[in-house]
Amino acid sequence: MTDLVGQYFDAAVAHLERVRTEEAANIDAAAELLAAAVADGRRIFTFGAGHSSLAAQDVVYRAGGLVVINLLNVPGMTGVNVMPAPLGSALERVSGLATTTLDLTPAAAGDLLFLISLSGRQVMPVELARHARERGMTVIGVTSLAYPAAEVGSNHPSGTYLKDNCDLVLDSKIAVGDGELDHPAAGAPFGSVSTIVTSALMQAVVASAIGRLADRAQRGEGSTPPLFRSGNVDGGTEWNTKAMADNAERILYAW
Repeated sequence: MTDLVGQYFDAAVAHLERVRTEEAANIDAAAELLAAAVADGRRIFTFGAGHSSLAAQDVVYRAGGLVVINLLNVPGMTGVNVMPAPLGSALERVSGLATTTLDLTPAAAGDLLFLISLSGRQVMPVELARHARERGMTVIGVTSLAYPAAEVGSNHPSGTYLKDNCDLVLDSKIAVGDGELDHPAAGAPFGSVSTIVTSALMQAVVASAIGRLADRAQRGEGSTPPLFRSGNVDGGTEWNTKAMADNAERILYAW
């Protein structure tokens, strides 16, 4: 078991290093899109279904994160929050659920959507990406290009994947099956690193965008980036209450 612990950490670190190197240009491009959206007063949304929702949630209402990032909260899709659990997977194949949810928000042309889906093959992420772009939003997909490369079929009627319906793609490079470890008696691969890698991609984009906004503010070219502070430090709660009030028109989760 100790050997498997080491193998797991080695696999996670190797994957993070690979994404850091191979996706550097796309991370920079995503950070610039995010910084521009914040500076221009746009709304920013994140969405992921099932376990992909974990990385989407990780950058929302987060200490050290941007106040103006909103979770697109599609019913039944926020983590594993429906029973029986397979219902969540079935809902990813239901047409209209995510797009109707988006239509009930104040999302507008020029706003930014981070859309996370490991395989990028289900109806919901493909349909949502297409609908958001039709409405003039910019869509950044966070997905693994290994799935379409392996010809794992799309469930969307168009036959396309999330990657085909985005303005920019961040490739998590997670192997088909999402398991880094094996054992002759286990029966299937295990040891997922997809949440670690996808969350790292999202946090890297946010960190880079904050740095860009702070650099511009330092040069007198813009405002200080709207950040949360930890509520566990003195003054944090008061700071965050003011930050949310100052950005009330751009956030959906506070009032």
